[in-house]
Amino acid sequence: MRITQATLEHLNLLTPLFVKYREFYGALPYPDSSRNFLEKRLRRKESVIYVALADDDDKKLLGFCQLYPSFSSLSLKRVWILNDIYVAEDARRQLVADNLMRAAKRMARDTQAVRLRVSTSSNNLVAQKTYESMGFREDTEFKNYVLPIDEK
Repeated sequence: MRITQATLEHLNLLTPLFVKYREFYGALPYPDSSRNFLEKRLRRKESVIYVALADDDDKKLLGFCQLYPSFSSLSLKRVWILNDIYVAEDARRQLVADNLMRAAKRMARDTQAVRLRVSTSSNNLVAQKTYESMGFREDTEFKNYVLPIDEK
Protein backbone atom coordinates (compact mmCIF):
# COMPACT_ATOMS: atom_id res chain seq x y z
CA MET A 1 0.00 0.00 0.00
CA ARG A 2 1.04 3.57 -0.64
CA ILE A 3 0.13 6.45 1.70
CA THR A 4 -0.07 9.89 0.10
CA GLN A 5 -1.56 13.26 0.91
CA ALA A 6 -4.85 13.72 -0.90
CA THR A 7 -5.31 16.37 -3.55
CA LEU A 8 -8.35 17.39 -5.57
CA GLU A 9 -7.39 14.62 -8.00
CA HIS A 10 -8.34 12.07 -5.30
CA LEU A 11 -11.80 13.57 -4.71
CA ASN A 12 -13.76 11.05 -6.80
CA LEU A 13 -11.99 8.13 -5.11
CA LEU A 14 -12.29 9.63 -1.64
CA THR A 15 -15.96 10.64 -1.64
CA PRO A 16 -17.54 7.14 -1.66
CA LEU A 17 -15.36 6.02 1.26
CA PHE A 18 -16.09 9.26 3.14
CA VAL A 19 -19.81 8.57 2.67
CA LYS A 20 -19.35 5.05 4.11
CA TYR A 21 -17.49 6.58 7.07
CA ARG A 22 -20.39 8.95 7.72
CA GLU A 23 -22.88 6.07 7.48
CA PHE A 24 -20.78 4.02 9.93
CA TYR A 25 -21.40 6.75 12.51
CA GLY A 26 -25.13 6.95 11.71
CA ALA A 27 -25.12 10.01 9.44
CA LEU A 28 -27.19 10.13 6.28
CA PRO A 29 -25.04 9.56 3.17
CA TYR A 30 -25.55 12.86 1.28
CA PRO A 31 -22.94 12.03 -1.41
CA ASP A 32 -23.12 15.43 -3.14
CA SER A 33 -22.83 17.39 0.11
CA SER A 34 -20.05 15.06 1.27
CA ARG A 35 -18.10 15.67 -1.93
CA ASN A 36 -18.60 19.44 -1.63
CA PHE A 37 -17.45 19.32 2.00
CA LEU A 38 -14.25 17.47 1.10
CA GLU A 39 -13.62 19.70 -1.89
CA LYS A 40 -13.85 22.83 0.28
CA ARG A 41 -11.46 21.41 2.86
CA LEU A 42 -8.92 20.57 0.16
CA ARG A 43 -9.29 23.80 -1.83
CA ARG A 44 -9.07 25.99 1.26
CA LYS A 45 -6.30 23.86 2.80
CA GLU A 46 -8.41 23.59 5.96
CA SER A 47 -7.50 19.98 6.55
CA VAL A 48 -4.87 17.43 5.65
CA ILE A 49 -6.18 14.17 4.24
CA TYR A 50 -4.04 11.07 3.78
CA VAL A 51 -5.20 8.25 1.55
CA ALA A 52 -4.02 4.65 1.43
CA LEU A 53 -3.88 3.35 -2.13
CA ALA A 54 -3.40 -0.25 -3.21
CA ASP A 55 0.11 -0.97 -4.52
CA ASP A 56 -1.23 -2.67 -7.62
CA ASP A 57 -4.09 -0.27 -8.36
CA ASP A 58 -3.83 3.52 -7.99
CA LYS A 59 -7.61 3.70 -8.38
CA LYS A 60 -8.32 1.48 -5.34
CA LEU A 61 -8.66 3.42 -2.12
CA LEU A 62 -8.07 1.29 0.99
CA GLY A 63 -8.70 4.00 3.56
CA PHE A 64 -8.22 7.62 4.56
CA CYS A 65 -7.70 9.88 7.53
CA GLN A 66 -8.47 13.57 7.84
CA LEU A 67 -6.72 15.93 10.25
CA TYR A 68 -7.67 19.44 11.30
CA PRO A 69 -5.23 21.97 12.72
CA SER A 70 -5.72 23.45 16.15
CA PHE A 71 -3.50 25.10 18.72
CA SER A 72 -2.69 24.79 22.41
CA SER A 73 -2.64 28.08 24.28
CA LEU A 74 -0.96 26.41 27.26
CA SER A 75 1.97 24.99 25.29
CA LEU A 76 1.92 27.72 22.63
CA LYS A 77 2.14 25.08 19.93
CA ARG A 78 0.17 23.42 17.16
CA VAL A 79 -2.13 20.47 17.81
CA TRP A 80 -3.53 18.19 15.11
CA ILE A 81 -6.95 16.61 15.50
CA LEU A 82 -7.25 13.25 13.80
CA ASN A 83 -10.93 13.77 13.18
CA ASP A 84 -11.78 11.05 10.65
CA ILE A 85 -10.24 7.69 9.90
CA TYR A 86 -11.84 4.89 7.93
CA VAL A 87 -10.72 1.69 6.25
CA ALA A 88 -12.69 0.01 3.46
CA GLU A 89 -14.31 -3.21 4.62
CA ASP A 90 -12.34 -5.36 2.18
CA ALA A 91 -9.05 -3.78 3.33
CA ARG A 92 -9.42 -4.35 7.06
CA ARG A 93 -6.80 -6.36 8.96
CA GLN A 94 -4.12 -5.15 6.52
CA LEU A 95 -2.69 -2.47 8.86
CA VAL A 96 -4.19 0.33 6.75
CA ALA A 97 -5.22 2.36 9.82
CA ASP A 98 -1.78 1.88 11.37
CA ASN A 99 -0.06 3.17 8.24
CA LEU A 100 -2.40 6.15 7.98
CA MET A 101 -1.78 7.03 11.63
CA ARG A 102 1.98 6.74 11.14
CA ALA A 103 1.73 9.26 8.30
CA ALA A 104 -0.34 11.55 10.54
CA LYS A 105 2.21 11.22 13.34
CA ARG A 106 5.07 12.06 10.94
CA MET A 107 3.20 15.13 9.72
CA ALA A 108 2.53 16.23 13.32
CA ARG A 109 6.25 15.92 14.11
CA ASP A 110 7.23 17.73 10.90
CA THR A 111 4.97 20.66 11.83
CA GLN A 112 6.33 20.77 15.40
CA ALA A 113 2.96 19.88 16.91
CA VAL A 114 2.81 19.23 20.63
CA ARG A 115 0.25 16.45 20.24
CA LEU A 116 -2.16 14.55 18.05
CA ARG A 117 -5.72 14.18 19.37
CA VAL A 118 -8.27 11.56 18.39
CA SER A 119 -11.67 10.55 19.65
CA THR A 120 -14.05 7.76 18.81
CA SER A 121 -17.40 6.53 19.98
CA SER A 122 -17.28 4.93 23.41
CA ASN A 123 -18.43 1.59 21.99
CA ASN A 124 -15.86 1.41 19.15
CA LEU A 125 -13.50 -0.97 20.92
CA VAL A 126 -11.58 -1.88 17.75
CA ALA A 127 -10.63 1.77 17.17
CA GLN A 128 -9.75 2.23 20.84
CA LYS A 129 -7.40 -0.76 20.79
CA THR A 130 -5.82 0.45 17.55
CA TYR A 131 -5.20 3.93 18.97
CA GLU A 132 -3.73 2.51 22.17
CA SER A 133 -1.45 0.19 20.19
CA MET A 134 -0.13 3.25 18.32
CA GLY A 135 0.72 5.04 21.58
CA PHE A 136 -2.38 7.18 22.10
CA ARG A 137 -3.39 7.49 25.75
CA GLU A 138 -6.80 8.25 27.16
CA ASP A 139 -6.95 11.86 28.38
CA THR A 140 -7.31 11.78 32.16
CA GLU A 141 -6.37 15.44 32.67
CA PHE A 142 -9.26 17.08 30.84
CA LYS A 143 -12.89 16.08 30.53
CA ASN A 144 -14.40 16.99 27.18
CA TYR A 145 -17.86 18.46 26.70
CA VAL A 146 -19.95 19.23 23.62
CA LEU A 147 -22.40 22.09 23.15
CA PRO A 148 -24.74 21.39 20.22
CA ILE A 149 -25.65 24.53 18.28
CA ASP A 150 -29.19 24.47 16.93
CA GLU A 151 -29.58 24.92 13.21
CA LYS A 152 -32.45 27.26 12.38
